[in-house]
Amino acid sequence: MDAWTPEELDQLDRANTIRVAGRRVDGSSRTLVIVWQVVVGGVLYVRSVKGPEGEWYKGVVRHHEGFVSWNGGAARPVVFTADDEHDDAIDAAYLAKYGNGSATRAINSDTAKTTTLRVDPA
Repeated sequence: MDAWTPEELDQLDRANTIRVAGRRVDGSSRTLVIVWQVVVGGVLYVRSVKGPEGEWYKGVVRHHEGFVSWNGGAARPVVFTADDEHDDAIDAAYLAKYGNGSATRAINSDTAKTTTLRVDPA
């Protein structure tokens, strides 16, 4: 597994949103959708605000492989790994980045936390 460069992590951290998609059986990308993301401890994380029922989440966890795009760039192959080890730090990062509105409370809900994924370059 490759690692994000410091420049990529900085861009991902500063981006308001990114686009993610799972891969199909033939290796092609499903439709990229907008999600919120945070970088914690040099690692990129995403969650499904709809929890396990989120369509993008179901597509991503089917193969645990997919694509990420940010700042209008090309989609980059990635690996998604379930990771609930850092939920408190991830909650704090979402609050710091997006404020304490209803959307942030939803992304930090117990349901959404069940979908915390680490995202690493493939």
